[in-house]
Amino acid sequence: MKARIARKPFCAILRWTRRALLAAGFSLCAYSGFVFLDAQYFQHRQNLVLDRLLLKPLPSPVVPVSVPPLGLIGRIEIPRLGLSQIVMEGSDSKTLRRAVGHVPGTALPGESGNSAITAHRDTFFRPLRKIRSGDLISVTTLTGQYNYRVQSTEIVNPDNTEVLDPSSSETLTLITCYPFYFVGSAPHRFIVHAERIAAPYPAAILPNHREF
Repeated sequence: MKARIARKPFCAILRWTRRALLAAGFSLCAYSGFVFLDAQYFQHRQNLVLDRLLLKPLPSPVVPVSVPPLGLIGRIEIPRLGLSQIVMEGSDSKTLRRAVGHVPGTALPGESGNSAITAHRDTFFRPLRKIRSGDLISVTTLTGQYNYRVQSTEIVNPDNTEVLDPSSSETLTLITCYPFYFVGSAPHRFIVHAERIAAPYPAAILPNHREF
């Protein structure tokens, strides 16, 4: 009898613990779903805004202009990887939850210098795991479309700020966390270095499209 009585509070604790864990699991799933849908809606809305603005005639000559925090930069596309995402000004958590972010203080696409763009490895920049030298990257902004060719990739420590150093030519640096499938806070950064080209590749010299 004593053992049966002592076991009741323990069973009650287990029952409530199970319920609490289930409730926490449902809450996490609901939050993850909300974040995903919010990001998709934001991308859709900003794509419409960008396309509408691109229809307006621009004054000549066109030069890049400064962009306020959370301002619309444009759209980055990597055709071979099927990547097409809106780029906003900023690299804070709020910006990166909804879009790809342009790192403040680096050159804007179309300016001379190093333009740095960053995003999360498990959302917008997940396709970068398959990028390789020779891939074409385009960034469409209100001042024009700028095309880049991937030169190299590297893995660096998070405190390596040399990847943000200015350059004498027009370059593009893509930054995301690494490894791509790491659980938790990833220990390294995956860097893509690209250089501006005058126009997209002619069809005859497109890189091999075979996936790996």
